[in-house]
Amino acid sequence: MRRFADCLPLFALGVPSLCMSTVVSAAFFEDSTVALTTRNYYLDRDYKGDSSVSAVREWAQGFIIKANSGYTDGPVGLGLDLTGMLGVKLDSSPERSGTQLLPIDPQTRRAQDAYSELAVAVKARFSQTNLSVGTQLPALPVITASPARLLPQTFRGASITSSEIENLTLQAGRMDRVNLRDSTNNQLIAMASPNGRFKPGVFSDRFDYLGGEYRVSENFTARYYHANLENIYEQDFIGSIHSIAAGRGKLKTELRVFDSRENGRAEAGKVDNLNAGLTMSYQTGGHTFGMGYMYQTGDTAFAYLAGGEPVVLSDGTMSADFVNPKERTMLLRYDYNFVAMGIPGLTGMIRYLRGTNIDLPHLGGSDLTESSKDLELSYVVQSGPARDLAFRVRHAFYRNDLSSAATFRDDNETRVNVDYTVKF
Repeated sequence: MRRFADCLPLFALGVPSLCMSTVVSAAFFEDSTVALTTRNYYLDRDYKGDSSVSAVREWAQGFIIKANSGYTDGPVGLGLDLTGMLGVKLDSSPERSGTQLLPIDPQTRRAQDAYSELAVAVKARFSQTNLSVGTQLPALPVITASPARLLPQTFRGASITSSEIENLTLQAGRMDRVNLRDSTNNQLIAMASPNGRFKPGVFSDRFDYLGGEYRVSENFTARYYHANLENIYEQDFIGSIHSIAAGRGKLKTELRVFDSRENGRAEAGKVDNLNAGLTMSYQTGGHTFGMGYMYQTGDTAFAYLAGGEPVVLSDGTMSADFVNPKERTMLLRYDYNFVAMGIPGLTGMIRYLRGTNIDLPHLGGSDLTESSKDLELSYVVQSGPARDLAFRVRHAFYRNDLSSAATFRDDNETRVNVDYTVKF
């Protein structure tokens, strides 16, 4: 069997499959997993007030198949991860396209009938350290592959995860391209700039991150990450997750702090933002009561990668991101798990966010506000032939007092998802 060192020239030449064929072992197949997810997605964003577009409304069907191998035997195990994705248009028109469910022609605004892609990653494992090269789907505070549309956002690059030290997980990576949710093409990476917060049309071919999480105790985890989008911005993240028993329930507290600033040539302009968010939730029986507050200071908005959402207190909102310059955001949330009423698989959520003190003079002033009222109901079939079939309905009422030129405009938004995953 050829050793990993002998395979390095083949990897350098871009032919890992040839190398893999010489080192395949039983574990490569025995530990493999294959899963197919079908995702039916309807998105309806009905704009209110003064808007050049009255609504965007589309319906699509997605298919995501993931085939992940095990590792070959030996000191260094090798493996391969494949992800095939297909999106199919069910309903769309040029007058209401633009939901980011489907790619559209920028001139005609007509959505494609179908689009597909194949994602490939070669992986290696040594002891408790894993290396992956190829298509990446990171889920970290400083970089997250957004799953919020029909097909997920992906990145091209390399990542390494190490758990050699007990209770400590270290992660590092470098990405040079991004594949957006409504695209099949890898492209350079940009910083998000809704509401004209930063200079548009600026891209980078290098995003680096380094950090990790340390489990201090069974109930407390500390987190730190540093990220750098070359010549655009850099960011430090400090966070913690803590939970304790309290009365008949459990109290959970989460802190997220981001410090962002421009990097190198600052090609997107000045970046100066400190974002601190604290959430607390109390769970007892089927009830979970939550509240939170997010404070921003500095001269600019929060910095995050284009094509996704910021992993801050407002994470999960549908119509806006609540990270404008100097914005203060209050969060109230209530979740209920109907298992307490004898209906396992059924859950509901009500959430209210209100942002104040927004400083956007070019969009209306320095004391602007925005708010979102969110409702969600979901059900996952628990048994029988349709086990794991998932239904999810979400609705949001979003309002702000920014000018009509703002990226985020008043709307009522509905999303309906039907997902089903089959494991082979």
